[in-house]
Amino acid sequence: MVPLEAIVPAAQNNINTQFILLEKGKIIWDGQNKMCLGLVADKTAAVHLQLWGEECEAFEAGDIIRMENGIFSYNKNNLVLRAGRRGKVEKVGDFTMEFVETPNLSEIKWVPDPNNSNKYVKHLVISPYSRIFPPIP
Repeated sequence: MVPLEAIVPAAQNNINTQFILLEKGKIIWDGQNKMCLGLVADKTAAVHLQLWGEECEAFEAGDIIRMENGIFSYNKNNLVLRAGRRGKVEKVGDFTMEFVETPNLSEIKWVPDPNNSNKYVKHLVISPYSRIFPPIP
């Protein structure tokens, strides 16, 4: 299991991690598929999670979720963590997990590493918190 702060954008399904679902947005239809976004976090960082199909109803705020073989990549100009076709998400508990809401990895501009074009590095912070799920003051 890797902490969220250690994930970087890549076109590989190789992320194994665990987090708590803080908020879940409305279900929308993308063609014939249901989709929703959520805000998830662990004790190191937060990120936007994209859920598809039955995953949208399977999880609620407060659920602790384990992801296997997930992917952190762009989908329609949004940088999201998702299970993808090869990955898996499952509920493993609820309400008892330490977390932070900043930094939000989906709100960071990433650029190709000048020393390795197959990797990305943080370039600048667009927003310290989620702009989709703003913190409650």
